[in-house]
Amino acid sequence: MSTNRSGRRRGARRTAVAGAALGLGAALLAAGTATGSPGSATSADPAAADPPTATVVFHDDFDGPAGAPVDGSSWNLDPGDNINNVERQYYTDGTDNVAQDGNGNLVITAEEGNPGNHQCYYGPCEYTSGRINTAGKIEAEHGRVEARIQLPEGQGVWPAFWMLGTDFGDVGWPQSGEIDIMELLGHEMDTVHGTVHGPGYSGGGGIGSAYQLPDGGSFGDGFHTFAIDWSPESITWSVDGDEYQTLTPADVTGEWVFDKPFFLILNVAVGGEWPGYPDESTQFPQEMVVDHVTVTEFTG
Repeated sequence: MSTNRSGRRRGARRTAVAGAALGLGAALLAAGTATGSPGSATSADPAAADPPTATVVFHDDFDGPAGAPVDGSSWNLDPGDNINNVERQYYTDGTDNVAQDGNGNLVITAEEGNPGNHQCYYGPCEYTSGRINTAGKIEAEHGRVEARIQLPEGQGVWPAFWMLGTDFGDVGWPQSGEIDIMELLGHEMDTVHGTVHGPGYSGGGGIGSAYQLPDGGSFGDGFHTFAIDWSPESITWSVDGDEYQTLTPADVTGEWVFDKPFFLILNVAVGGEWPGYPDESTQFPQEMVVDHVTVTEFTG
């Protein structure tokens, strides 16, 4: 998310996760980046050598029963408020705001009210919502990181799928680096944002771009796949396989801090300096529905 997050959880240690090896060509076709045709390389062509493999190191399709919590071996609930972005929600620590729906989805719900009598930095909290992360459990380091999500809407509603460097607890933000794979402002339902933050380009100085649905539709009307394809020297953002931005070390105004492991975060904020605050037009509850989250690494 696009401003200071010094209240986030500490970073994680590298965690090995078993996965299935897939052919790189198939993985790149899925990402909309494959070129050429099978068998086009000759014996003199370096491309004829064994290609790298794409290994799925993490996949969660949220296939638990209705009302079940997230898998605790992969995800942490991350409760509390957020003064750094001047948000209004309290992230709870149970299944009231983060639960599986029994239909293969995770649902993160933002609601008006404060049934738990939670205290926020500004007094009694006005809203509750959910935030989860994989710190200390699941990490990504290059490859492809994606989630298929249907997004909530409304003035002041701010869903996000993003990552922080696992050294966050040691070096702090923004030195840890932050990759916002997807952020949406609930009053602009046809547009999502992809951004990086690091030393010298953080908060309002984050570097990124926006993607607008080509048909003027709404990201709340159905599921869309938000992804990055990430190497040591570049990050490319896509929506439903449509690439819309690539950043390299030459594009940032400070140190490139994206050649190391990161952990994943999903949340729905309410309010903040960037999205603004709910008004009489905002309807609650609002739900971010997540079909799956997948991390694929390229090796070889």
